[in-house]
Amino acid sequence: MDFVQSRLVDPLSNILNTHILIYLLIGVGIYFTVRTRFIQLRYFARMVRQLRRSHRQDGGISSFQAFCVGLASRVGTGNIAGVAIALTVGGPGAIFWMWVVAAVGMATAVIEATLAQIFKVRSDDGAFRGGPAFYIQRGLRSRAGSVVFAVLLVLTFSTAFNMVETNAISGVLKSSHGIDIRLTAVGLVVLAAPLLFGGVRRVAAFAGMVLPAVALVYTLLAFAIVAVNINQLPAVIEEIVGGAFGIRQMAGGFAGGIAVAMLTGVKRGLFACEAGMGSSPNIAGAATVAHPVEQGLIQALAVFVDTMVICTATAFIVLMAGPRIYDPAHTGSVAGASLTGSAIAAGLGGWTTVVMTSVVFFFGFASVLSNYVVAEANLFFLGGRRLAVGGLKVVTLAAMVFGAMSKLTLVWSLADLTMALMAIVNLVAICLLGKWAFAAIRDYHRQFARGLVPVFVASEAGLPGVLDGDVWESPEHRQVGALPDSLRLRRPALRTSPAPAA
Repeated sequence: MDFVQSRLVDPLSNILNTHILIYLLIGVGIYFTVRTRFIQLRYFARMVRQLRRSHRQDGGISSFQAFCVGLASRVGTGNIAGVAIALTVGGPGAIFWMWVVAAVGMATAVIEATLAQIFKVRSDDGAFRGGPAFYIQRGLRSRAGSVVFAVLLVLTFSTAFNMVETNAISGVLKSSHGIDIRLTAVGLVVLAAPLLFGGVRRVAAFAGMVLPAVALVYTLLAFAIVAVNINQLPAVIEEIVGGAFGIRQMAGGFAGGIAVAMLTGVKRGLFACEAGMGSSPNIAGAATVAHPVEQGLIQALAVFVDTMVICTATAFIVLMAGPRIYDPAHTGSVAGASLTGSAIAAGLGGWTTVVMTSVVFFFGFASVLSNYVVAEANLFFLGGRRLAVGGLKVVTLAAMVFGAMSKLTLVWSLADLTMALMAIVNLVAICLLGKWAFAAIRDYHRQFARGLVPVFVASEAGLPGVLDGDVWESPEHRQVGALPDSLRLRRPALRTSPAPAA
């Protein structure tokens, strides 16, 4: 395994991430930010209101459930272990570049989730399916491109990403409580199997019930540590910004610099928020909404919560722990989720060990389930039905066991490589299809400016082409827009600003 990692996985991953993805990811995010006139800022309050008005309709999961499942996929151990690894490898400056990825990534998330909704289809069981494979085939008319993406995603999310999550869980249980890794692996399989075999709606229900509470607990822990060490906050922010541009490294004389901080921050930021990777659109496409842009706004909010809130919380926790726990110039043997756990214990006391273990467990476990949902949607696209789906569940369970018992470096190297391949394919596709999302955004804005609940009808939205299928033309869909008065947007007719140029 070490030979494969050093001679194949690491060199290829380095080429893709260093010379292609880092520029493509940020460049595409800036492009969509400008073309949508900073939609992540202008529509931020609307994102929150949209989530609050989420409601369930026949044929799919609700916007809130899609938000939670998407957040579960994003908010996994990458927010705890990944941020800690970013600090260990790239220094505090890596956090700044994570912020950059998330800030421009919110616009990217709007575009890819909107495209997933526009080009979604209804499956035999009445549920909706959507995502990059669907919009590459239906929008770009490229069966080969869609198959390549679907295969990459199934392999990535059923194996590599789940290995990352269970590796973090087993590592924390071993280091904090001395629980044998083999016992953890078996326990995870026993807990996951009933939910996986219960289908997408059972996973969505679990994520909607558990994840908000766990995320709140973790955020409160971070706020408590910041409150106790509030006098350190200016120095921590200075350390992050200074490290992003090499200032702290030059002053401190330790390894790193702009390139290392940027590369590490972009890689860990992409893994954490997944904006542009092409994974979350698969979940966004399963939601029932009146207008595609609704789900685009909600998925952008998930990017904000993931990185700007939870990843930042992890960074502050570690950086405020002091040099005994974390020293950028001399990183110790403790890494990943164990480093974050040690930092919390140092800040608030040993009683937090159990709480932190629970947070890592539920974050990681929810991510495994959400990753499976994403993989299943793409297996469905490839033609897989009952037997193939059953096989995917078995592969997912096997990957959980293998990941729990593997080395941390190998697991993350595989995830970086497959993540880069997926992201490159998806970013090229959404750039080519961006005009469809821009048209939907203009249609949404026109209706909203008139004080209406935006309802998307493909033939009336000014799309750049003919949209096949009847998902957005059927009488059943038109009724989705007929919301009760209590759910209507209370916007007077005074707002008559023109649609944004897109």
